[in-house]
Amino acid sequence: MPASVSTVATASGVRSAAHAKRTLLARHHIVAPSLRVADAAAGSVFSAARLRGPIARDVIAQATGLSIATVNRQVTALLDAGMLRERADLAVAGAIGRPRIPVEVNHEPFLTLGLHVGARTTAIVATDLFGRTLDVVETPTPRGDQNAALASLAGSAQRYLSRWHRRRPLWVGVAAGGVVDSATGHVDHPRLGWVDAPVGPVLAQTLGLPVSLASHVDAMAGAELLLGARRSSAASESSTSLYVYARETVGYALSIGGKVHSPASGPGTISGLPAQSELLGGTGRLETTVSDEAVLAAARKQRIVPADGPSSTIAAVLRAARSGNAAAVELLAERARVLGSAVALLRDLLNPDDLVVGGQAFSEYPEGLPLVEQAFAERTVLGVRDIRVTTFGNRVQEAGAGVVSLGGLYADPIGAMRRALRAA
Repeated sequence: MPASVSTVATASGVRSAAHAKRTLLARHHIVAPSLRVADAAAGSVFSAARLRGPIARDVIAQATGLSIATVNRQVTALLDAGMLRERADLAVAGAIGRPRIPVEVNHEPFLTLGLHVGARTTAIVATDLFGRTLDVVETPTPRGDQNAALASLAGSAQRYLSRWHRRRPLWVGVAAGGVVDSATGHVDHPRLGWVDAPVGPVLAQTLGLPVSLASHVDAMAGAELLLGARRSSAASESSTSLYVYARETVGYALSIGGKVHSPASGPGTISGLPAQSELLGGTGRLETTVSDEAVLAAARKQRIVPADGPSSTIAAVLRAARSGNAAAVELLAERARVLGSAVALLRDLLNPDDLVVGGQAFSEYPEGLPLVEQAFAERTVLGVRDIRVTTFGNRVQEAGAGVVSLGGLYADPIGAMRRALRAA
């Protein structure tokens, strides 16, 4: 074999081996999301500190039902892992020994990165260990060839992380529409043209961090469960919560006994539920009736907004309604009535203990909520039930992405921290 051919073959083999190594590394960085209330000892202790800190060890024992010995062991491990810190300045006067020193979440050195990949825009969000949003940017979701789109998405995430010099990134969470394979990190997203798109592996290779992926509606239900104001009531062993989402797409998720129910084959769909409205296009299907796109198309047809241009947006339709445009008001009222009927149908089918709605179709036009409730009351056959609007309002997408990046750290803080630091 000529030397030049041998050299080329060797170089090709080296590149193939390097690619295989990167692929294997990425695979090991894909971690199924944990959208559930922590029940292991370390997770319970960390949760008590997150929700009630600064907090003394004996109070943690009372709050969690764990023995003081178990609490002491877990607190020590969490201190060693860097997830908790002591507050000696808050120690009880006259008390002796470290167990009397309160502890709190050591949030300042760390962040997690969340991405909500929407049909039109992608939100990139930095979140601290409390689940608070530190910063968020929105960018158009890359279109076209899926490999180029994923490379662009990963590049945007990498550039965003490079801005955070004083905080160490621990985890990446992705919330996306379509069908998400949480075990492999691959996504089928028909509206983006993605088929078996390796979203997780590409991000893992680019960022060198553990990556978790979840269906975006599951993620939003997880945010309600783990970060919402009524977390404790939704997390009891027998409690069920139904989360209904509507914006450009529609979807639902169930939380059962403190855990978001995520079928292995992916979430079910409500896009084809029957929905009758000639005003909103007459398609007979829920998603193509109540989506922002459907409302905007109807508004253009009625000349509420121009046929195209920068003023032809759903925001302009909302402004027209608030300015007293009767046609715009009727369009949004019609969507509210259709949504209320759909929520009633789902409630009657599943009969959850808690009923939550989220997405801009609900939250961006609160004036329509009484009509949602009225249509719900007229349609349901199971009697009156309160409908609760998501805790996060128009921030629900970023909250969902954030909780996917935090779920593993909340469920198994010590193990997840070891994995995050080993990957970095």
